[in-house]
Amino acid sequence: MDPIRLNYGNLVSPRVATGISSEHLDGALSKRFKEVMAAVDACRSAGDFGFFDLPYASEAAKQVVVLAEGCGQSFADVVVLGIGGSGLGARTLRDALLGPAWNDCSSEERGHYPRLHVLDNPDPETLGVLFAHINPAKTLFNVVSKSGETVETLTQYLVARDWVANSVGEENAIGHFLFTTDPNRGPLRHIAETEGVQTLPLPANVGGRFSVLSPAGLFPAAICGVDIEALLRGAAHMDERCRTYELKENPAGVLASLLHKAHMEHGQKIHVLMPYADRLSSTSLWFQQLWAESLGKHRSMDEEGHGTGPTPLAALGATDQHSLLQLFMEGPRDKVVIFIKVEDHGSPMVIPDRHPGLKELSYLGGSTMGELLAAEWRATAEALRRAGCPNATIHIPAVRADAMGQLLMMLEIATVIAAELYGVDPLGQPGVELGKLLTYDLMGREGSETPEIDDSDFRWFI
Repeated sequence: MDPIRLNYGNLVSPRVATGISSEHLDGALSKRFKEVMAAVDACRSAGDFGFFDLPYASEAAKQVVVLAEGCGQSFADVVVLGIGGSGLGARTLRDALLGPAWNDCSSEERGHYPRLHVLDNPDPETLGVLFAHINPAKTLFNVVSKSGETVETLTQYLVARDWVANSVGEENAIGHFLFTTDPNRGPLRHIAETEGVQTLPLPANVGGRFSVLSPAGLFPAAICGVDIEALLRGAAHMDERCRTYELKENPAGVLASLLHKAHMEHGQKIHVLMPYADRLSSTSLWFQQLWAESLGKHRSMDEEGHGTGPTPLAALGATDQHSLLQLFMEGPRDKVVIFIKVEDHGSPMVIPDRHPGLKELSYLGGSTMGELLAAEWRATAEALRRAGCPNATIHIPAVRADAMGQLLMMLEIATVIAAELYGVDPLGQPGVELGKLLTYDLMGREGSETPEIDDSDFRWFI
């Protein structure tokens, strides 16, 4: 297996003025890292970090494969209904391993696997447009919610269930739904048991943003022909690499430690993930949730409850060289950029030499578009270094299943290591609970009360 590699040279001084010194990296930081890893391992052994077990959950993977093979080519479209990690994981794997244009390909070009749609927002227009372009008799809805009571997902399910039933009949509609949810409780589990809807279990100790390698992410990928066994092998390979207590041998440890230091000692609190590949654009959005929801917390060791956490930002190279790079270069020195460089884009796509007499074009002829992307990444990384903006690069051999498994696992492990460094609990999301409760109140859920929200003062309307 070709390993992914982390180049953190542009996070180290004297290459970057605010970079860490080699002495500190080898000394105090390495010593602290051993303590952090011991704490992470203790949580892992206690079963708190269930995502560590997912690459080795062979029975769960087999169940996914059997179910996917049983219905994969029976449907023309698969629609994932899930928000947050329940949708972002599926979108990330679809775009990376099937390509962002998967749904635009013909059935023959897709190997007769279904189109894959991921709907995470209960926007009626989006759902209506989708319904206008798919056949309910040939569509499978994968409803993903660990609790089984996510209001956005349940809303989409209720609308979809009615739409399908009106077309194929109530009895036949059941076969067009698959629930990925808690194995023992929740309204989706209740519906499944009383009505006979097929289900896949979500482990109790795996939260949504860590669930990409669980059935939440694996089933949508598998039903479209992705080799999920290769994906899990890649994740297991990265897990083995990241078990070491030696900081400079642990890619997730180096990334988390240097990003934390950049934030706490130099105020570089904005962490940008910028892949140079369209296929990885959704990966940046997935990382954005993972980093923000896990690390943006009240410090568990702080009696006064002070908040902490970096701000992740999704970007795309080379596109955002023409939108965000000016800010990175000359704006506040509060950012660290993590590039993802793909070594093999899979398509040679040679640039033709069409206008040899024009110096503005002639230098491009004979090169490949992949070579251009590589040059743009290298130039941007160097320009940022010279401007004093620290950056690092994750090198992946190609956007394929085993490499994606490595990448996703590295970022998940880096997250729990960073959480220990920040002194926060990476699990749960208490900061969003109030919004959920107020939504229940506004929608009239049983047991709710009319919330006190004063938005009737017209002094503030123009």
